[in-house]
Amino acid sequence: MNLSEQLQEGCRQLGVVLNAEAQLILLEYVTMLHKWNRIYNLTAIRDPLQMVSNHLLDSLAVIPHLWEGRWLDVGCGAGLPGIVLAVAQPNWEFTLLDSNSKKTSFVQQVIIELGLRNVSVHCERVEQWQTTSPFDGVISRAFTSLGEFMYKTRHLIDEQGRWAAMKGVVKRELEDVPEECCVERVISLQVPGLSVARSLVIAACKGSGKV
Repeated sequence: MNLSEQLQEGCRQLGVVLNAEAQLILLEYVTMLHKWNRIYNLTAIRDPLQMVSNHLLDSLAVIPHLWEGRWLDVGCGAGLPGIVLAVAQPNWEFTLLDSNSKKTSFVQQVIIELGLRNVSVHCERVEQWQTTSPFDGVISRAFTSLGEFMYKTRHLIDEQGRWAAMKGVVKRELEDVPEECCVERVISLQVPGLSVARSLVIAACKGSGKV
């Protein structure tokens, strides 16, 4: 199975619909990631086939559970999940944030070369970064513990916004959610090609009307 077939079959299993152009863009992203990874060590995954399952499909798996709006991807690394989500949802707006300049430089190059108009990237620590327009959703993928993720990004989320934390086994982390916040649901995910446990935690501030 080649990269294109793997992506198509994975999307079919996830119930995620991508047009041909979006699929080509995601495969170009994998090509760039594989090329830059040799020099900048962007990801521990070296095999492009594994990049499709571990990165593309893992990111796409959360789409059915997200909502339209302005999104912040915290600790985006090489652009995951933000770049993938932005390609899949071109009408949503994504801001990617990471403190590693090598990784944000790569993400900026991806944005330019792939012509992504709904993505911006910033190199700064999340607790120091400010915005005048709070986000409808804040997402992370293996950024930090659930409680710390919510604590560090509280100043960036809209009153009616929610967090979406991509996790593995999450049971212990649920105990560390800040008192002013509440977990709405924990969704178990089945990612094609991955045997490890994956889950998505949706949370909101108490009194927001979301929980």
